[in-house]
Amino acid sequence: MKRFWGFVLKEFLHIFRDPRTMLILFGMPIVQILLFGYVITNEIKDIKIAILDQSKDPVTIELTNKIISSGFFILDRNIKSMNEVEDVFKEGNVRQVIIFESGFGRKLKREGTANIQLIADASDANTANLVVHYTMAIIDDFVREQNKLTGSPIQFIPEVRMLYNNELKGVYMFIPGIMAMILILVSAMMTSISIVREKELGTMETLLVSPLRPAQIILGKVTPYIALSFINAVTIIIMGNLVFGMPVQGSIILLLAESILYILLGLSLGILISTITKTQQNAMFISLFALMLPTILLSGFIFPIENMPKILQWLSILMPPRWFITIIKNIMLKGTGLMYVWKETLILIVMTSVFLGLSIRKFKIRLE
Repeated sequence: MKRFWGFVLKEFLHIFRDPRTMLILFGMPIVQILLFGYVITNEIKDIKIAILDQSKDPVTIELTNKIISSGFFILDRNIKSMNEVEDVFKEGNVRQVIIFESGFGRKLKREGTANIQLIADASDANTANLVVHYTMAIIDDFVREQNKLTGSPIQFIPEVRMLYNNELKGVYMFIPGIMAMILILVSAMMTSISIVREKELGTMETLLVSPLRPAQIILGKVTPYIALSFINAVTIIIMGNLVFGMPVQGSIILLLAESILYILLGLSLGILISTITKTQQNAMFISLFALMLPTILLSGFIFPIENMPKILQWLSILMPPRWFITIIKNIMLKGTGLMYVWKETLILIVMTSVFLGLSIRKFKIRLE
């Protein structure tokens, strides 16, 4: 019995001395609980909207103030004409445009009805639905208050338009996210495992004493994954279009170029992972934990970033899939060009350069 308890104590000590095991046992559940608890929500807040007030009378001003003061919306800008609506949505910050017709107050007083147009960016169908429903609820509450004050029944007639996804198909949101997740997992995880396998089996030493330079060895090992990942990207685009009707409104060349950039980022991240791990299991664990969960939770793939706490919004800035998903949605659904996605493209280029720089610095020609 004494030997048994001694063995149990030894196992406990072995677990407590292994930081990776402690991280799996205690760190992962805590992180997942916090992320799922904060991220998964059906509420909206701090949604940026634009307003086209063609009337600018006391009624429209009061209703605008009520919408802004609700705590759900932030007024990004006031626009001056319908011609600005498309450009506002293509910039990617505004989720809804509210349009008051000309002579809104006069028509309301004379006829008892007035028209409001709600135009939502439905490239994210779930968020668009929530934004419109919240706005409609605020408008209905405003109408009830006015009816009580004036004693005469009035009615606002809202006209709702969903741009870029009229049927609110959820697949339009999931295809860019799936593409981002698959590409980074295949390119990063498979690259890291491939390189670490050579180190684990002891064959990396043989490769390093060959006439090939280390850079050539790494390039030779990652080149197949560039091709495979690119095939995956093309396959997803074709299947999305043929099976689900996912359009490609913008340049297919730009779309494929951005996909290659994202694949290179994943490969550079995989090389970096291979420099800090010694076993295939560790490389796989780091790849899955560091890439799959953030892609699902913090990239805007499923849950709107605006709904998250500020600390998670800041953390999402470091997630490459967030920027790639934005690029894909803009090109495929909105038909935008490089002029509208240059910032996200530049961020991916910088991230790729940083990961490659760190990989080169940490890569050791002599194995320990």
